[in-house]
Amino acid sequence: MAAMTHLNPSLGRFLRDRHGGAAVEMALVFPLLCLMILGGIETGWMLWSTSTLNFAVEEAARCAAVDATNCGSTTNIQGVAVGKAMGLGMSASDFTVTSPACGKRVAATYVFHFLMPFSTDFNVSIPAASCYPLPSSS
Repeated sequence: MAAMTHLNPSLGRFLRDRHGGAAVEMALVFPLLCLMILGGIETGWMLWSTSTLNFAVEEAARCAAVDATNCGSTTNIQGVAVGKAMGLGMSASDFTVTSPACGKRVAATYVFHFLMPFSTDFNVSIPAASCYPLPSSS
């Protein structure tokens, strides 16, 4: 390094200068920090979407099994499910209603779209199903 300073003294001063080191470190760490924060937000949003979808199918299956006046038809059951799935932007056709041996079953699949800029085609399908037993007629 002494040879370099002898040839050009300003280059030697530049190489020994420590000003701006924190700015360089921040420039290296900041993008990773932002990705971690945005990833945490996206993960929380996906968990909220999963919870909301599970709640919607559970409530719709319960309504179908217990409340024949308000949930007597498939259309009404799907309407309850759409109403409980607030914020997901789902339609009635996204929910299927069946009557298997377990009682009344409501199922749906929601496609979660990540908003991270580098993952434009990265989507996750979130399935949810609930079967509520019919009340016994004793």
